[in-house]
Amino acid sequence: MGRRWRDGHGELVVHGGGGEASVRVPLEIAASYRARTRGLLGRDSLDGAILLSPANSVHTFRMRMAIDVAYLDRHLRVVAVRTMRPGRLGLPRLRARHVVEAEAGAMGGWGVREGARVDVVVARSQAHDAGAG
Repeated sequence: MGRRWRDGHGELVVHGGGGEASVRVPLEIAASYRARTRGLLGRDSLDGAILLSPANSVHTFRMRMAIDVAYLDRHLRVVAVRTMRPGRLGLPRLRARHVVEAEAGAMGGWGVREGARVDVVVARSQAHDAGAG
């Protein structure tokens, strides 16, 4: 169930549990090495979230803001959520295949927590699914 995306934009859909409605969040997709390396460096804010894929760890060196980090497994289930201040190195997550970053405090409001399931919705022209992974 491997997934591959192209650099671009889409939406992060956070599925609510217990009858809660799903939340849709604007999403930047950083799938190329260059885009993943650049990430949020040099930014003062972010409208929505950014997906780094593939990724299983992040750092906040040279960042200007604190961020929430959600580690996703290959089924897009959240395995961990952490808030990181600038200048930190996050530990790699063994089962993580993708990472979502947002401004600190945003993910709690969206319902992103350990065990939650999310989907990534992209324009058909940007989507590129791969085989098993």
